[in-house]
Amino acid sequence: MRYNTLFSAIALTLALGGCDLAPKYVRPNMPVPRSLPNAEPGDQSTAADVAWRNFFVDPNLQQLIALSLANNRDLRIAVANVAQNRAQFAGRKADLLPTVSGTGSATYQKESESQITALTGAQANAAIPRQSNSYQANLGISSWEIDLFGRLRNQTKQAFETYLASEDARNAAQVLLISEVARDYLTLAADTEALAIAETTVKSDQATLDLTTTLMRIGTASEIDVRQARSSYDSTSADLARRTAIVAQDRDALQLLVGAQPPASLLPASLPASGATLPRLPVGLSSDVLLRRPDIAEAEHKLRAANADIGAARAAFFPQISLTAALGTYSTALSGLFAGGNGTWKVAPQATLPIFDFGKNDANLRYSKASRDLAVAEYEKAIQTAFKEVADALAQRATIDRQLAAQTSLADNAAATLRLTELRYRTGVDRFLSVLDAQRTLYSAQQNLVTTRLIEQTNMVELYRSLGGGLR
Repeated sequence: MRYNTLFSAIALTLALGGCDLAPKYVRPNMPVPRSLPNAEPGDQSTAADVAWRNFFVDPNLQQLIALSLANNRDLRIAVANVAQNRAQFAGRKADLLPTVSGTGSATYQKESESQITALTGAQANAAIPRQSNSYQANLGISSWEIDLFGRLRNQTKQAFETYLASEDARNAAQVLLISEVARDYLTLAADTEALAIAETTVKSDQATLDLTTTLMRIGTASEIDVRQARSSYDSTSADLARRTAIVAQDRDALQLLVGAQPPASLLPASLPASGATLPRLPVGLSSDVLLRRPDIAEAEHKLRAANADIGAARAAFFPQISLTAALGTYSTALSGLFAGGNGTWKVAPQATLPIFDFGKNDANLRYSKASRDLAVAEYEKAIQTAFKEVADALAQRATIDRQLAAQTSLADNAAATLRLTELRYRTGVDRFLSVLDAQRTLYSAQQNLVTTRLIEQTNMVELYRSLGGGLR
């Protein structure tokens, strides 16, 4: 009967915890236009639905991305943060339930003659030993807080949302890593191609310088022509040295992202002629697609966590009730420890009510509300930043084809102009300076064409990243 009373008391306290003082969560309105600019109607899916292995079609780039996902240290840090927050959530969740512990003890005591005399008030018989033994076993809970006002539940909710935020942070790190590997791979490809153009131009300028020097010796060219040829050669040689260093730095940057030495067979020699990605990417018209981005999901989980913190701070104004209870058995003989009639039980509830805290709880509540306001602002800023990134990428995509066509035509015309100018110089129609100007124009046009092709291909990478692609 006594055990039934104890169990009933514990069950009643479990049923009491139903009050939640946290404000009701309402997702803030998106502080951006409802539709994306320059988006194409008719897209049914989004970039987040396209797996990265399907989006990046270059096989070497696919292997480098896979290596980075396995070895990149920033991603490992993000994974470790997820594990930490998962463990903290498990600890908070365990606080909701009582910790049950078992104890067992044995006491052996022998009293002296003087102790017996003091207790009985008579002379003890020294021949009679006075020894007492006791044995005890208990199963109980100690200082378990009964969550009447939702303090522990909101702390658990805050830990859970923090854990989910860390998972989204890890996802955001993966999306960013994939895009950075792709961008650095394409940058290395473009710079390597530009380096090859510089090497070819240096060889051409060297041949022109040698020819001009020979012509000066036979009297058909002036010293000015030689000086101009030398200046052109020195300029392209300096640019060649600069581009050599840039390619080496690109390789170092790619190695850092991959987390290991990339195999030489995977390093590009030039930009892929047909592109390293899909030529088109579904976008959708509604700005709601931005909610698929993991960094925005992370910001919202942080907002939910801050909302739960307010509930925990409000609960601190109310009494905290804890319960200590135990069931056990006691006997003076070990053989009778679990015999009938030796059972014991104890229930000790305790309530603590804050009276004077000199404004501590009030300050904690104000801090929680300010943290919630900060989380709202960060969430809205994350959406605005995402909208800008997508809008910029779409704006560039809308004009990049025209830019590339114009730059290709410019390079072709520069090459034709150089051929005609060289012919006119040999026939004595044009001065040598016209040839040098045509060479510089062609070199600049070729380098700008490589840069424009790089912009075209990295634009698709940026659009994929800004729309939340790269998780699958």
